Amino acid sequence: MARAKAKGASKKGSSRRPETGQDAIALLKADHRQVADWFAEFEKANSKRKLALATDICNALTVHTTIEEEIFYPAFLEATEDKDLHHEAEIEHDAAKKLIAEIEASGPDDDYYDSKVKVLSEMIKHHVKEEEQPGGMFAEARKSDMDLDSLGEEMAARKAELESQISDVPMGARKGKNGVLGRMASAMTR
Repeated sequence: MARAKAKGASKKGSSRRPETGQDAIALLKADHRQVADWFAEFEKANSKRKLALATDICNALTVHTTIEEEIFYPAFLEATEDKDLHHEAEIEHDAAKKLIAEIEASGPDDDYYDSKVKVLSEMIKHHVKEEEQPGGMFAEARKSDMDLDSLGEEMAARKAELESQISDVPMGARKGKNGVLGRMASAMTR
């Protein structure tokens, strides 16, 4: 399995690039930029567009947190043994998942909808800053022996799998705790 190889292999020893052309950190940063763009669009959008953007944001964050929690974070913890950064990231994910569930269960006609998306945006900006800053999780990962190319490949494959699960489900069946995203989020918090 790629994960076992990714955890023990040196990043310097890997010449194979993921199909996406991105190592794990580049893949995660690209996700961060995409969601930041959607949050910025959301602030200027009309109600119909807000629903589509919030859905895109929630879907992307659900997939993103899943690949981080299943693949990147365990490899990071094993390679660095930095429990503080790892645990803070996990707690930030838990808070975001709760707010995502609230957003998915409501809509633009909810008085608190825009505020929930705004708070989620602020939470994600903070989380991204924590991961990307000097001395943050990504910098520590780069200094470790994590095989970021192999992890990137594994994460890209898992991301594609999760995205196809979401796209195969009709829009109305995606929302709420019993929808596909709700079940994904519940499985991640167990």
